[in-house]
Amino acid sequence: MKKLILLSLLMMNIGMVVSQNTSYWQQKADYKMEVSLDVKTYLYKGKQELVYSNNSNDTLKKVYYHLFNNAFQPGSEMDIRLQNIKDPDARMVTKVKVDNKEVKESRIKSLKPNEIGFLHVSNFKQDGVAASAKEVETILEVTLAKALLPGEKTTFTLEFEGQVPVQIRRSGRNNKEGVELSMAQWYPKMAEFDFEGWHADPYIAREFHGVWGNFDVKITIDKNYVLGGSGYLQNPNEVGHGYQDAGANVVYPKKTKLLTWHFIAPNVHDFTWAADKNYLHDIAKVPDGATLHFLYKNKPKIIENWKKVQSKTVELMQFYNATVGKYPYDQYSIIQGGDGGMEYAMCTLILGEGTYDGLLGVIAHEMGHSWFQHILASNESKHGWMDEGFTSFIEDLGMNELADKKSENPFEGSYKSYINMANSGKEQPQGTHADRFDENRVYSITSYSKGEVFLAQLQYLIGKENLFKTLKRYYSEFKFKHPTPNDIKRTAERVSGAELDWYLTDWTLTTNTIDYGIKSVIDEGDASIINLERIGRMPMPIDLEVEYVGGNKETFYVPLRMMSFVKVNPNPAIKRTILNDWAWGNPNYQIKIPTNKSNIKKITIDPSGLMADVKKDNNSYELK
Repeated sequence: MKKLILLSLLMMNIGMVVSQNTSYWQQKADYKMEVSLDVKTYLYKGKQELVYSNNSNDTLKKVYYHLFNNAFQPGSEMDIRLQNIKDPDARMVTKVKVDNKEVKESRIKSLKPNEIGFLHVSNFKQDGVAASAKEVETILEVTLAKALLPGEKTTFTLEFEGQVPVQIRRSGRNNKEGVELSMAQWYPKMAEFDFEGWHADPYIAREFHGVWGNFDVKITIDKNYVLGGSGYLQNPNEVGHGYQDAGANVVYPKKTKLLTWHFIAPNVHDFTWAADKNYLHDIAKVPDGATLHFLYKNKPKIIENWKKVQSKTVELMQFYNATVGKYPYDQYSIIQGGDGGMEYAMCTLILGEGTYDGLLGVIAHEMGHSWFQHILASNESKHGWMDEGFTSFIEDLGMNELADKKSENPFEGSYKSYINMANSGKEQPQGTHADRFDENRVYSITSYSKGEVFLAQLQYLIGKENLFKTLKRYYSEFKFKHPTPNDIKRTAERVSGAELDWYLTDWTLTTNTIDYGIKSVIDEGDASIINLERIGRMPMPIDLEVEYVGGNKETFYVPLRMMSFVKVNPNPAIKRTILNDWAWGNPNYQIKIPTNKSNIKKITIDPSGLMADVKKDNNSYELK
């Protein structure tokens, strides 16, 4: 009987696992592309074959593609948005004089016909049958020739032609550092369809979202150019690059003017490349890990920094592997080619000039995106904080790990930025779509700083050990799955046992703030009464440190009732007393200490600084 019960339980558990796995699905898009680019005109032509797998339960009658380059035209939605937002991106505007006044004008607005970007599709077919394709600026709307049923595959073929724009934002030609081609989001790219439906957002300079798939790409270009980007180079000996000594043995046919570079990128959601005639190419190996490729301009003033940064990049990848989980690809490329820095599949495009510290910092951030945007890949348009914020978190951890002098709180800068924004009256909820923020600065602080504080503050809530267990489990369980905010919250709950729905809701869906204060400290006989108050709407558990006149310290922990959790003592060397929980409905709380207040030197709410209290002037009491 006992064996039968155990067998039944086992079968039930197996059934539950299968049910959970089969209830999750995502689409797949496998690309084959051939493109030829004329380096004199910056025009390119190509053809694309895409095998699309419908793993949803929906019958699809339409599909959508992104045509990003169409944003770089006067009058585009990106151009108009740039002209109207309160604080336009400085990289995308130029200063001009109007009526003797200096004003900022959109760089897109002044692009000439041979400087604009465009991407047009023709001859669209589904399984060899013509389908209707309508271009709506940066989106291609395709009405299928035949409805695509659940569980079925179909093959889309198309031809495309484009023009590489003068670099305004991320991709383009001839950036300010002289890199000739930064080819990001250059091809017709299938939009994501998931349990929420289609994510065919117009491109107005924010973030990206894509469908996992395999890319087989052949790029034909002038033989004098060196390329780097997503994927693995398949023909290094033909093109003369890809290995340190590959160029030594290459023999070009006498009349060859063009070369075709063949890349394969497995299980990624975009494909990016860059090209320049004067790239230097170095390689570094991560022990038991990926091969790192560094491509940068042959300029004497930057070579030393690019050589020096390579060993530190190896150390950073080792640290990220140990902290989050192993990078799953065999290659990663750091390429001089972007404006600022931007993450892409298996590579980043970054600015290459400036200081050594600046170069290392940009690499630390952009490479960190590989884990959170190109392996976990949450929807950046809807939940940019999950990518930018979590990347900033491991960036600051990594940079602190490399620093000679370690900081006790490497996230301090993000806390300050978030608190300043929260007190400015300009904050919008993190759940705001990336395109809907009133100001670029508010978007940036919300995504980067407040997103980083979300994770750092989890350490305050559930403890350091639980936080890093959460990070590793989150990566392990959700890589290649496009996780949502609920997934990181539920992972933290499973690891710690704490109830955290209140935290996710208040922090990401509202602008509620944390504000606690020490209201008063009074004598009551031989004891002291510490009166605490909750001023902000957002609840938190409270760590309270009491320092006595003689120098001794002890702490008091006030659990939050709705959290149903008691955190492990973060500082075991100091005595801690766990008090009764504090219910949110009561804005006041009293702590009684068996000593007269004249024996108290200082009382501090949250001595760690990991609770994002927006008004810290009332967080401490000192004996006068």
